[in-house]
Amino acid sequence: MIPSDFSPLFISLKTAFISTAISFFAGIFLAQKAMKISTAKRNILDGILTLPLVLPPTVAGFLLLIIFSLKRPFGIFLWETIGFKAVLTFPGCIIASTVVAFPLMYRNARAAFEQVDINYIYAGRTLGLSERRIFWEVVLPVSAPGIISGTILTFARALGEYGATSMLAGNIQGKTRTMAVAIASEVSAQNYDTAAFWTIILVIIAFIFVFLINFTAYKGIRKIQRW
Repeated sequence: MIPSDFSPLFISLKTAFISTAISFFAGIFLAQKAMKISTAKRNILDGILTLPLVLPPTVAGFLLLIIFSLKRPFGIFLWETIGFKAVLTFPGCIIASTVVAFPLMYRNARAAFEQVDINYIYAGRTLGLSERRIFWEVVLPVSAPGIISGTILTFARALGEYGATSMLAGNIQGKTRTMAVAIASEVSAQNYDTAAFWTIILVIIAFIFVFLINFTAYKGIRKIQRW
């Protein structure tokens, strides 16, 4: 049964795109910084930034709910200073999806940076390039396949996020109901045809992104071989 309301699809896509953009820039920035600090500090940073990846999404959502609740100091501060509210709002969808999906971007970016041949960096320094130019003109292009794969995985994870989103943003029709939340809601209401429809849509999108990951990895290997 095809639903008459397609807002879950649009909300999911909008959430995924925004969350991926935030995770992309933040992940690359923090991965770069992590490469420049001591091993002990890096392990601590990794533990903090990767924690949402190993926690159950409902636990992450509950922690976010406590942090951003209007009954808690931080939530009250945001509301009274800039009028920002995360609980039961679309920004809550973005925050929840970003927190859960970000570790994938960070880990992939860091792994990609670690695999860059140090001789490329030495060659850039020999040519008198600044560290910033070396990063943008040497490290980033060589790391591109891993970063692209991380971006695709981050988008797919944000698109299918359910646990943290339902805890923080809730299930408001046309406002915070994503496809994953809609599936759970329709199953609870025993509307299995509608739940199946959204499931098929998510499976199709997931398949497309898996194909893109494989294609990107293949192109990356060919590019590295040409180097």
